[in-house]
Amino acid sequence: MHIDIISVVPGLLEGPFSHSILKRAEEKGLASVRVHNLRDYATGKQKQVDDYAFGGGAGMVMMIEPIARCIEALQKERTYDEIIYMTPDGDTFDQSMANGLSQVENLLILCGHYKGVDQRVRDLFITKEISIGDFVLSGGELAAAVVADAIIRLIPGVLNDETSALTDSFQDGLLAPPVYTRPAEYNGIGIPEVLLSGHEAKISEWRFEASVRRTKEKRPDLLKGTGWE
Repeated sequence: MHIDIISVVPGLLEGPFSHSILKRAEEKGLASVRVHNLRDYATGKQKQVDDYAFGGGAGMVMMIEPIARCIEALQKERTYDEIIYMTPDGDTFDQSMANGLSQVENLLILCGHYKGVDQRVRDLFITKEISIGDFVLSGGELAAAVVADAIIRLIPGVLNDETSALTDSFQDGLLAPPVYTRPAEYNGIGIPEVLLSGHEAKISEWRFEASVRRTKEKRPDLLKGTGWE
């Protein structure tokens, strides 16, 4: 998989992609992420990428011309399955969306900034708009990093244990069950005996029941219509 990210402040994305799972994915040749500075596609001495909004009002708007030049240049290098715009009014990102996007080859992500982008960018180029929640960030960079992380970790071979991602919260519509590791007893507090039994069927049953119970307690909305309410 290849992901291109367009940003006004590319430095914000240096850390997330140079460590841990994302770095290993690139080292294994399973995923690559490239961040492009939008100002490289701006003109004039100031490399301007934003301007005042028509009609007045507070805040600046990202201009269409440098964005169009950047997207069109990148499209000459590869065909994108989706051109994504990170925006608070996009579709809410969830595990199902991550699963779907993890199966494509090429993604282009545009990070919003200021008061957003000229609407014509969205009309002409964007194929998918994504939000990571009902709140506003200073820019789309951190949101883009969240989306990329959630997608890349699902690619077969990225995680050392390929079954790990399949047991994450939300994969089956439930929250993950509690997990424990050594020591089996800490300050007189033990762990469920079934986890020490070695009986795979009973352990699986306990984990499922614990997932349902935890979901009822923390996210009952996820159980609506499942029959597990």
